[in-house]
Amino acid sequence: MVLEIYPDIYLLEIPLPNNPLRSLNSYVIKSKELNLIIDTGFNIEECKDVLMKGLKDLNINIENTRLLITHLHSDHSGLAASLNQEGVKVYAGEIDGNMINEMTKEEYWKRFDDYKILFDLERDNISIDDHPGYKYCPKKPIDFIPLEEGQILTIGNYKLEVVDIPGHTPGHIGLYEREHRLFFGGDHVLNRITPNISFWGFNGDILSIYFESLKKVYDYSIDFLFSSHRSIVTAHRKRIEQLLKHHAERLNEIRGIIKDKKMSVRDVASKMHWDLRCDSWEYFPSPQKWFASGEAMSHLEHLAYIGEAERTEKNGILYYKLIG
Repeated sequence: MVLEIYPDIYLLEIPLPNNPLRSLNSYVIKSKELNLIIDTGFNIEECKDVLMKGLKDLNINIENTRLLITHLHSDHSGLAASLNQEGVKVYAGEIDGNMINEMTKEEYWKRFDDYKILFDLERDNISIDDHPGYKYCPKKPIDFIPLEEGQILTIGNYKLEVVDIPGHTPGHIGLYEREHRLFFGGDHVLNRITPNISFWGFNGDILSIYFESLKKVYDYSIDFLFSSHRSIVTAHRKRIEQLLKHHAERLNEIRGIIKDKKMSVRDVASKMHWDLRCDSWEYFPSPQKWFASGEAMSHLEHLAYIGEAERTEKNGILYYKLIG
């Protein structure tokens, strides 16, 4: 279905089969000179068929169309290589653009075998083959044009300013249209569901980085925040306050879990509250165990980073305990 949500701005709802997110909001900005697609869906025929039909319904000529990928996740970047091969120029932030190309190599995914040990997930007998990032990402590198904070993309009457909003991924970007008070935010701020903030390595506190990015967007004048899942956000400051509160409650929940003893990431995740229709951790789908453990890890590392939790390692497995 193609829906005009603002003059010359269209929403294409791309299905995400067998995924709790259900669908991706792909946006198309149309003009006589140049068109822009924002995000694509998985690298599967079901997504490509809906995307291409939507473009056809809009009479979009691929030859004068560009694609912008807000971040590396496969539900956003999956079809980037396919469109690139058809002649579409691709924009991405430099960090996530490079990571998308790394994801086309088996070496990138081998690190998840290390994470499986670190997180104590070997007990659950899960495999990277179950991870949607692995299954649905581009299989060939993209020749992308790197974007930097402050760059302007002009599409018809819209001047779209590139904004760095890392946190959900290390190099997530958004587009801000100051005159019309519009923001294309990818997965940075979502309505009704909370973006997954996962673990991206020991070289920084990704949760704190996400908090700073939320506060950055909080200060913008925005009437419509076009998010990538669920509905459009029309009260972005209220929603950001809710997200910050959610993570504060998450951190308190984890403080209680690791108060009295050292626990592995997997065991912490198994005791956290998740909005899934599963009676217990045992019945979590394997992809959700990956995502839950990654989110638990980002919060545990935040507590370690601010000096509230100690991290130890035994037999390759990480354990966390509240200090004091």
